[in-house]
Amino acid sequence: MNKFSFFCFLIFITNCNQAALTDHDLFEGKDILVIGGTGYLGRAIVTEVLKFNPKTVRIFSRDEVKHFNCLNIFGDNPKIKYIIGDIRDLTSVLQATKGVDIVFHVAALKRMDALESNVEEAIKTNVIGSLNVFHACIENNVDRVLFMSTDKSCLPINTYGATKFLSEKIFTNYDKSLIKTKFVVTRMGNILQSTGSVIPIFTNKIQSGQDIPLTDSRMTRFIVDKQEAAELLFDALRYCSGGEIFVKCLPALKIIDLIEILKEKYHAHNQVKLIGLRPGEKIHEVLINEPEIERTYQFKNYFIIRPSVTNIYNSEQDEPIYIEKGKQVDRKVMGEYSSGQAVISKSSLEELFKKLSLI
Repeated sequence: MNKFSFFCFLIFITNCNQAALTDHDLFEGKDILVIGGTGYLGRAIVTEVLKFNPKTVRIFSRDEVKHFNCLNIFGDNPKIKYIIGDIRDLTSVLQATKGVDIVFHVAALKRMDALESNVEEAIKTNVIGSLNVFHACIENNVDRVLFMSTDKSCLPINTYGATKFLSEKIFTNYDKSLIKTKFVVTRMGNILQSTGSVIPIFTNKIQSGQDIPLTDSRMTRFIVDKQEAAELLFDALRYCSGGEIFVKCLPALKIIDLIEILKEKYHAHNQVKLIGLRPGEKIHEVLINEPEIERTYQFKNYFIIRPSVTNIYNSEQDEPIYIEKGKQVDRKVMGEYSSGQAVISKSSLEELFKKLSLI
């Protein structure tokens, strides 16, 4: 076990017993808004939040077909309110956030290849849309707001990552002495089986007998299942003081291992076709870069990155639990958090997939 793996192992076994807000404390009797709520993760958030007796759950999305699909999934639940709207339209977001206690902002344009040639559209939705969410939540005195980011925002080299990077700054570098709404960010890797992710894409290729495209045999990616993703979002809301980026200690896979496991599942013999890196694509993704390590704390199985602008801290606020009960990351142990450092073996990946009923 290398130093980084051992470091993550220690984080996983850390036990913190200080009382914190429970999920019932967060959601019971509250008005919850899920922006992008008709998507894969949005639906998972709605499913989890409903377990804790919220007053209402508002599902906000511009796609009326996906709203119809959600109706079929959730049925005629009186707690759910469906709102057709676009985050590009400030008026629409202002209306949707009225009377809301907690907002999950998980809406984005995220097809990396498509956004490389549609930069303006990416900016309108991912950056201006996020600004609209930020200002609407302040205007309507929302208590807590969570923005879901991505590993591609860390050291961005493509349009998608760059727009997410800017959006992170919107929700982290704000003046907490003037703004009472608590904003917090989460970064995560690829959500297994989400729309457009590699498992459904590769599965479709395998079942149709086509070649399986692989950009580079060295490629690695962070992975998280939807249950863990929801847990990360809830804990970020629970433990934040405002302006932080929460990162879960995640495993990573080799894409070639994933392909082999899926081929074995379907007893397939499809050829793997090397196609080279697409524009803006990396061999390894990074969840925490080297400069961020200086302001990163470890707490439970999370890394928490403090904001880069130091004058936004509210000196009157109690010290966050992750500082009081956690500890600052030692850069001698962890220089950055890269998927190349966190790869699990093919056999471990198979065990994980069996646990999640993916194979």
